[in-house]
Amino acid sequence: MQFPSAKEVPPVPGFIHDKLEIKFLILYITARVIEPIPFDTVWDLAMCDEGVDYFDFSECLADLVKTGHLTLSADGLYAITDKGLRNSQICESSLPYSVRLRCDKNLSACNRHLRRKSQVKASTEKRPNGTYTVRLELSDDMGSVMDLRLAIPREDMAAMLTERFRKSPERLYGEIMRALMSSEPEEETL
Repeated sequence: MQFPSAKEVPPVPGFIHDKLEIKFLILYITARVIEPIPFDTVWDLAMCDEGVDYFDFSECLADLVKTGHLTLSADGLYAITDKGLRNSQICESSLPYSVRLRCDKNLSACNRHLRRKSQVKASTEKRPNGTYTVRLELSDDMGSVMDLRLAIPREDMAAMLTERFRKSPERLYGEIMRALMSSEPEEETL
């Protein structure tokens, strides 16, 4: 049996090659997301480098929880601790610049999505009489912009309304404002 020489072994793709670098990357990611995130999101963000192996990644993530660098909530969300933040700041320069650039680009998109998700909320609640209440909430950095509750007769209609609102809350807000601003107030007669 013939073994390949060192020259024949293809190089490992990417810039990250060991578990310590994967841990640095995970800390870098979790220090920059605006809220706790699930395993899949941490994994998606860590895939900014081809050298990250899924099994090593999973092991490193679990190790960071065990060592108190990250917390794992009951609902499966990872968040960085103060210890993790300190170590992330110390170690971030150990990550290759190109990896940090790609990671920052992905983090920016992730944070936009998370921010949007926290600003646009739609929920449905069944009422005792068999109808539904749909609650549509829109907020910005300053607080609540709109909090609308509607009585809806059927569950499928309620689901449709919540989905449409999530896709385009600004449009609904604009239409409500136009309707309210364009209407002439009725005069009261004495």
